[in-house]
Amino acid sequence: MTDDVNNNTALPLAGIKVIELGQNIAGPYAGEILSSLGAEVVKIERPGTGDDARGWGPPFWRGTATTFQAMNHGKKSIALDLKDPAQAQWLRERAAEADVFVQNMRPGSLEELGLGSEALRALNPRLVYCSLWAFGHKGPMRLAPGYEPMVQAFAGIFSINGAESGPPARVGMQVLDLGTGVWAALGCIAALLRRASTGQGCVVDTSLFETALGWLQVMMAGFHATGKQPERHRSGNPNVVVFQALPTGDGEIVVAAANDRLFAKLARAAGHEEWTRDERFASNALRVQHKALLIPALEAVFRTRSTQQWLEALEALGIPCAPIQDFAQVLAQPQTEAIGIFQTIPGEELRIVGLPLSFDGERPRVRHRAPGVGEHNEALGAKAPG
Repeated sequence: MTDDVNNNTALPLAGIKVIELGQNIAGPYAGEILSSLGAEVVKIERPGTGDDARGWGPPFWRGTATTFQAMNHGKKSIALDLKDPAQAQWLRERAAEADVFVQNMRPGSLEELGLGSEALRALNPRLVYCSLWAFGHKGPMRLAPGYEPMVQAFAGIFSINGAESGPPARVGMQVLDLGTGVWAALGCIAALLRRASTGQGCVVDTSLFETALGWLQVMMAGFHATGKQPERHRSGNPNVVVFQALPTGDGEIVVAAANDRLFAKLARAAGHEEWTRDERFASNALRVQHKALLIPALEAVFRTRSTQQWLEALEALGIPCAPIQDFAQVLAQPQTEAIGIFQTIPGEELRIVGLPLSFDGERPRVRHRAPGVGEHNEALGAKAPG
């Protein structure tokens, strides 16, 4: 394949026009995905300060928070005061020509401005109108605001995260914001695919709460079957043994002996082949039942050698394993370099993670930097604020 894959016209969503009225992370990430796939994404921001995420630092890069830089490169920005009827009308006219409208503003606020799904789809029946909510588009909490840690707590993610003997904990990255952005983008693409045959757009709804429950579906299935709250495992898995971090002489290593064959290899590597003949460890279900006996014995053995020694020994036997790394170690890995996922924003010299997706072996390139607030008002013919 030629380098044309990195031109906007060669990407899957080339020619698709998206309006993003998004704040913080979830909505902007949905817009970012669509932009990286080739769509023209115009970001609508409040005059002056713009998206709140511009100030979500430190760290900052050339005066703008790196959070904003990562979520908004490749877009154009128009600053509008939507309380001004003329500027709101300009946006309605723009939406009448758009393919996708993505928003995660305060629930109910756009309806008040005549920019809700019913109003805009009445103007443009082909429009795909995508809303990202905190708790969902139905129910008693439909209009409730919500941020990542709130919804993680509400949805039960805290309850299954953290060390066995410690308090419940949040997942340390924006797993719901980013996940909801992915679901939103996927929903928009599916709706565009359907529109190709029906000629009609639709309303796409997703939320942080729904994303959380979706990520919990394996554990929720178990809960429905047993009525038992899952136990917390700092690095392990309640359903598979051995499948967790083990302490070494100088650190920790994650070992994934996820079936009987791999467990037999692990027993041999640990110098305890008799474990393969022990009825208590004869199957995964029995190893889960007798985990309190098996894991301390394994930990004692693993402490006798370094992480590197165990990596070499386990890899030689084909046992899946990995060291626990910090960011600097991740970036130093040849595998990280090989996949080429880190890209430099043109003109900014800031390295970011590119789209985790390739087409014919080529990853879409970061096309240009995140915009300044209202940078494209004049170029796109938007009414000036005020």
